[in-house]
Amino acid sequence: MITHIQGRLVEKNPTEVVIDCNGVGYWVNISLNTFSQIGNEENVKLFTHLLVREDSHTLYGFKQRSEREMFRLLISVSGVGASTARTMLSSLAPAEIRDAIVAEDVATIQSVKGIGGKTAQRVILDLRDKVLKIYDLDEIPVKASNTNKDEALSALEVLGFNKKQSEKVVDKILKDTPEAAVEDIIKGALKNL
Repeated sequence: MITHIQGRLVEKNPTEVVIDCNGVGYWVNISLNTFSQIGNEENVKLFTHLLVREDSHTLYGFKQRSEREMFRLLISVSGVGASTARTMLSSLAPAEIRDAIVAEDVATIQSVKGIGGKTAQRVILDLRDKVLKIYDLDEIPVKASNTNKDEALSALEVLGFNKKQSEKVVDKILKDTPEAAVEDIIKGALKNL
């Protein structure tokens, strides 16, 4: 019913925002992913999903269409509600969730707080074919075979850095320069950790 909202950002918290749209304040639930993308914008546009229940109408907002699409896919899985889907999108980027589903990586999905083994398997089972079709993927991404990434991550772990934080920073570096040498990845990560 409401596909997007555009207006002045009145309040901003890690879990929700209030957007003033022509004098009406809309309370919109967001993920940490969207929270970080909003930054310090005064005017904001969020793609929305209106969840209608017997006792409430709840609006969820996303900075990117791809995140909203992933949210809709996740809530279509039996046992995954809106709050669980939002937690998943706060813990992992939409592309990470997509890649984990395609690669049948139960551990990555299970790493999200509140997701057990059975739920992670159900997410993969229910969504794998849909994700392959929607994103027009023919095969599993070649993410797991990046030895430079693995070497850099193990070096950062030995240096005492948190594995999850390190992985996010390293993924960002590899996104910008996919052919980076191990030393360059580590140097870049040390600057950003």
